[in-house]
Amino acid sequence: VQLAESGGGLVQAGGSLRLSCGASGSTFNINSMGWYRQAPGKQRELVARIFSGALSTTYADSVKGRFTVSRDNDKATIYLQMNSLKPEDTAIYYCFALVGVEGSVSERDYWGQGTQVTVSS
Repeated sequence: VQLAESGGGLVQAGGSLRLSCGASGSTFNINSMGWYRQAPGKQRELVARIFSGALSTTYADSVKGRFTVSRDNDKATIYLQMNSLKPEDTAIYYCFALVGVEGSVSERDYWGQGTQVTVSS
């Protein structure tokens, strides 16, 4: 599975950005996809995740009510709509996919290259 991200950039506080992550390759066994972020000097944080099938979602408390993760109908691209951005949202955002291993209950993780989001005050 290969993941390609786009949509990062520079925005003023209070603004919006939308990140996209397209998956290619063996996408039929993707169990969930989502976004992590990492800011300099901080731990990596799971921002949002969307599960296949029921399309249930989870969010970090820090982004609830401001960020929305969604997936398009072909289940191969996800989006992260980020509204009311704050300077503390500044980070590199990484898309990930958890893919089931055939014949096993385990999963394998795949990662995008990361996209920079910078929010100025």
